[in-house]
Amino acid sequence: MATQTTAVREKSRRGERRVVSNIVRGSIGNLIEWYDWYAYTAFSVYFAAAFFPSGDQTAQLLNTAAVFAVGFLMRPIGGWVLGRYADRRGRRAALTLSVTLMAAGSLIVAVTPSYGSIGVAAPVLLVAARLLQGISVGGEYSTSATYMSEVASPGRRGYYSSFQYVTLIAGQLTALGIQIVLQSLLSSAQMEAWGWRIAFVVGAAGAVVVLWLRRGMDESESYRRAAAEGGGEDPGSGPARGSLRLLLSYPRQCLVVVGLTMGGTLFFYTYTTYLQKFMVNTSGIAKPTAAWINFCALLVFVVLQPVMGLLSDRVGRRPMLIAFGVLGAVVTVPSLTLLSHTGDPVHAFLLMLVPLAVSSLYTSISAVVKAELFPTSIRALGVGLPYALTVALFGGTAEYVALWFKNAGHESWYFYYVTACVLISLLVYIRMRETSDGSPLETEARN
Repeated sequence: MATQTTAVREKSRRGERRVVSNIVRGSIGNLIEWYDWYAYTAFSVYFAAAFFPSGDQTAQLLNTAAVFAVGFLMRPIGGWVLGRYADRRGRRAALTLSVTLMAAGSLIVAVTPSYGSIGVAAPVLLVAARLLQGISVGGEYSTSATYMSEVASPGRRGYYSSFQYVTLIAGQLTALGIQIVLQSLLSSAQMEAWGWRIAFVVGAAGAVVVLWLRRGMDESESYRRAAAEGGGEDPGSGPARGSLRLLLSYPRQCLVVVGLTMGGTLFFYTYTTYLQKFMVNTSGIAKPTAAWINFCALLVFVVLQPVMGLLSDRVGRRPMLIAFGVLGAVVTVPSLTLLSHTGDPVHAFLLMLVPLAVSSLYTSISAVVKAELFPTSIRALGVGLPYALTVALFGGTAEYVALWFKNAGHESWYFYYVTACVLISLLVYIRMRETSDGSPLETEARN
């Protein structure tokens, strides 16, 4: 009996180690993907003039924000194409393809000459690169969210899937870290002339390492089982696995994904990607100081993700989403209003950190909540397409809308816009069921 018990424990430990190995391999790839994505917004304060030379600083940032939004508009296409591919050909294959597309986009940005050298072709190439990266990141989110949720141990899915946002934010931190290092080594003129290109070269090179790592990942057991049973298609005369027709047979789940994402994504992008520009352009904080504030606040934000993910395994996903909706609606206007009138780095750090702590109630469980809504046959597409559409409409346009309001002389209207979107999502959180109870993920694990 003792020998049998020891063998069971050893098998369990080996299984847990394999889970951790797959999560790490998937997470590192996710980090590089999001590093490449966030390098654009982190370094746009330096390359804006290279691609859009005319106008004042706000006008130049408005142009780069528009290109940033265009990249987001491609995310639904990426969520559809790569989500469909992941549901039909496997999670590992889709994750490998997504990082290849991201690397290509980063390399294009790195080597594209300035507007002064090739004229209008420069912003055209910049847009093309962001289109590629938009497709990539749209597929990366859906597939990595699906993969991490499927390979995680039952009862710990919230904890393990939270590492998607750990590495997502770590990618942004890496971009900021490289920005801080380059700022300390190069002058402002050098950064604007060529220093910003280094960040995109680093991203393209990192993708080569990721390609090797992802080739060693295990395919998820849920997908292997579904593929073996369905042979690439749903049995009988039903719609094909990973098809839009099959997705449309889950209308309620799709609407829930849209509703729960709307406020969360706008809040997240406001306090992670736009806030650095807000500090520089509105608060008057120096660029290097704003980068340090962002870095330190996001570092704390990273640590909060697994803590909140673990908490969700104990108390459930719905109570945490409701807490985010209430606190997010309360904190937005005061934090942004106070930040717009402070130039003190410590105060700015605290005014960024508090909303980020609130955001962690949403971000830590965003992936697993969506994955728990759909069965294996449509999970990657179900997570990816409605999410990507919502992020494109609200997250991807966050910077542009904020800068548009500022340019129009009504910057504070943006604060109320964010609050309204969070309140709409709060209504969804209140009405939705607890996704960890009786989810398809747990049913599949028991079968």
